[in-house]
Amino acid sequence: QVQLVESGGGLVQAGGSLRLSCAASGKFFRLNVMGWYRQAPGKQRELVATINSSGSTDYAASVTGRFTISRDNAENAVYLQMNSLKPEDTAVYYCKVVVTLYAGVVVNNNYWGQGTQVTVSS
Repeated sequence: QVQLVESGGGLVQAGGSLRLSCAASGKFFRLNVMGWYRQAPGKQRELVATINSSGSTDYAASVTGRFTISRDNAENAVYLQMNSLKPEDTAVYYCKVVVTLYAGVVVNNNYWGQGTQVTVSS
């Protein structure tokens, strides 16, 4: 099994910054794509940013230029630096990791973190 532990959420004023962290632990062969999603009250969960094992990144249009995703493969961690935060960024943020559990096994498994609340006040 793989466990994901998130941290770094909180309350911040508009224009401020937060940094989210997500660390993976357990038994696995490789962490593939790592990403952040968010879900605001009454809305569907949406993609925020992803980063693959080579470091290529992808961002939602609404956060491009303000958020930066990064990963530390040695620490099995992914981070989300959020700058210039807006009230519309308020949501529960979830870490998601696509994991190859065993060498030579093509099937990948998705794991989610427990979520961390980010609240941006106007």
